[in-house]
Amino acid sequence: MNESACTTILVGKKASIDGSTMIARNDDTFLPLTPQRFVMQPAVSGRKETLESNMNGFKAPLPESGYKTTFTPNVEVDKWGVFNETSINEKNVAMSSTESVYGNERALAYDPWVKDGLAEDSLQTMVAPYIDSARGGVKYLGDLIKEYGSPEGNGILLSDADEVWYMEIVTGHHWAATRIPDDAYAIAANQVAQDHIDFNDPDNYLWSDGLQEFVAKHHLNPSKDSFNFRRIFGTDNEKDRHYNTPRVWYGQRCFNPEIQQDPQSSNLPFICHANRLLSVEDLENVLSSHYNETQYDPLGHGCEADKKKFRPISLNRTQNSHVLQIRNDVPKEQSALMWICFGVPTFTPYVPFYSNANDTDSSWSETSRDYNIKNAYWMYRTLSMLTEAHYSNFLQENRDYLTDAKEQQHRLIAETDKHAAELSGQKLVDYLTERNHEMVADMRDRTMNEIGNFVKQGLQLSKLTFNMDANL
Repeated sequence: MNESACTTILVGKKASIDGSTMIARNDDTFLPLTPQRFVMQPAVSGRKETLESNMNGFKAPLPESGYKTTFTPNVEVDKWGVFNETSINEKNVAMSSTESVYGNERALAYDPWVKDGLAEDSLQTMVAPYIDSARGGVKYLGDLIKEYGSPEGNGILLSDADEVWYMEIVTGHHWAATRIPDDAYAIAANQVAQDHIDFNDPDNYLWSDGLQEFVAKHHLNPSKDSFNFRRIFGTDNEKDRHYNTPRVWYGQRCFNPEIQQDPQSSNLPFICHANRLLSVEDLENVLSSHYNETQYDPLGHGCEADKKKFRPISLNRTQNSHVLQIRNDVPKEQSALMWICFGVPTFTPYVPFYSNANDTDSSWSETSRDYNIKNAYWMYRTLSMLTEAHYSNFLQENRDYLTDAKEQQHRLIAETDKHAAELSGQKLVDYLTERNHEMVADMRDRTMNEIGNFVKQGLQLSKLTFNMDANL
């Protein structure tokens, strides 16, 4: 399978500033350019169809009925697979998959990967339209893994209005999931993250059949008196300490700056409690970060060794960054928002979409394979490239653009929520769809203006210049 590397954040409803549940992730692929789309899959019934992966040969019948669901698939499906990977269905169940994780050789020796099992290119398609709750999603996927097996390690994020769950598949058939406490957050970064699993608390932990017996039979637990899922199934090596743990360290540093930790520690906690209530912007700030205000910032002023020491959170390989928010302070018919960034998150905004809509704007849903600035994906990546190319010159203007965009987004959401509360049924769906399109148009105008400004300024920054005496 193609190796990808992502960063995950999960937030319980009492840990957020407005009572929302939030799950968020950077989808970091293996190339700087793997174009993506944002689409709406209609509800289906009476279907007779089999899903077959063009990546690993996985094959399974799709359920006859499914809910309307948003997705963010690849454009070049023939080359890279479907990877629907980000969604909210009409029951307001959010799902993001997958956070690649890696099981260790001890466990995999006794339950190896299943080559043609359910992989991440098919996982979202097989689960998201058929679940009524986050907890139900864990169980539904668990049953699929039991039946088909998995060819790789994956972390899956699920949420609804009440609960947030993180599930990790660590061998061909074994997995565990933790409900993030309502007043807590968790961060994961390409390493098995869950630690303590309490088998006496099925309300807050779920696991594969026979998990305890499997660990005991094969002598996999190095701890004397606890069941630490990370220690039993995860990796702990030099790559983790340069590639993975520093990202968790930085995210926890942002939410708990008062706690001093080592960025290369193998013992960073999974369940954490922030020193404040967290907003969408807090999650966006972490996902768009690159060790800002530390010596490890590759765009900063540290020594070259420090600037290259750790892999940052935001990358040019980040194809889709998102925050999936299920709110509890508005009617459920308008409560689900998908904040999506198709550019490099450091330089481009997250655009909010109501998921209870008829469709998605064509500039997001009809992304072309080749460069076309009319597409949201290509437009935001253009801005990303221009900003980074002249970072010291464009930094402040880019920050002002992002700040103004966020202010306008919150204003439009507040206006939309107020009017939407007076509508119902198809009229509400039509209205939310219309407002989504208005949000896209506003952000397009702002972004194209910013691109134009940077092109004009960039022409003045060329090194191919020469100033002569005006008297000559």
